[in-house]
Amino acid sequence: MMGWYGMGTGWGSWLGMGLFWLVLLGVILYAVVRLLPSGRSSDGGRSAESPAEILDRRFARGEIDVETYQAQRAILGNAGAR
Repeated sequence: MMGWYGMGTGWGSWLGMGLFWLVLLGVILYAVVRLLPSGRSSDGGRSAESPAEILDRRFARGEIDVETYQAQRAILGNAGAR
């Protein structure tokens, strides 16, 4: 008989195909989430360095001079007292 290609796709094939695409989409989403950097830090959400530590590091590297360091350290000290 011409044009007879069998019974066609049954419900089991459709279910399998749908599950395949759902699993594939889930794997792709999981990979994207794992590869992108998260906004969370490892210390519970706090920043890794305090402003005083950043200032100390910049002074130690020679990025700022003594006068600038002392002035900014005084400003940080006054800001912490409030």
